[in-house]
Amino acid sequence: MGQIMKLRSQVVPEARGIVLEVGMGSGINLQFYDRAKVDLVYGLEPSTGMRHKARANLDRSPVAVEWLDLPGEQIPLADNSVDTVLLTFTLCTIPDWQAALEQMARVLRPGGRLLFLEHGESPDSGINKWQHRITPGWKKLAGGCHLNRNISELIGSAGFVVDSLENFYVPKAPKIAGYIYKGRAHLPE
Repeated sequence: MGQIMKLRSQVVPEARGIVLEVGMGSGINLQFYDRAKVDLVYGLEPSTGMRHKARANLDRSPVAVEWLDLPGEQIPLADNSVDTVLLTFTLCTIPDWQAALEQMARVLRPGGRLLFLEHGESPDSGINKWQHRITPGWKKLAGGCHLNRNISELIGSAGFVVDSLENFYVPKAPKIAGYIYKGRAHLPE
């Protein structure tokens, strides 16, 4: 198992109850859901191509999935309707991350959790400088991906309280794209 899949296998099983996976993509995380803890996964994915690509993973999914084909800024769920929001390598591409995180906060039930596994801005000045230089061109080549977003700051600015956070570089990955933010957050009650 590659490093990124290993990281996914550590984060996804923490999901419980009704889950909103933002940016479900090809459904690569489905294999890691714990069917004993998850009732339903809402897969938010605006790309028809990615939903089509997910068919094989859906067929093997241990949990029920319902597609939501809107972007993260427009989550079509009721307030306080999900127990877990899952973000894996998604926040870097959402154009209006602030609106998306506000929508995630809106649908998360009191006591619910935001689980995240994202790459983003490095604290190392040399790498950080290159992330900021490269991001404008990188976004065009990599589906809108921003290398220079400080994920924990973004999550905090949307009103979430980060409960746990691990930051590290993925071994053998280019450092400009391999600085990881892995953790959990909740909303204050």
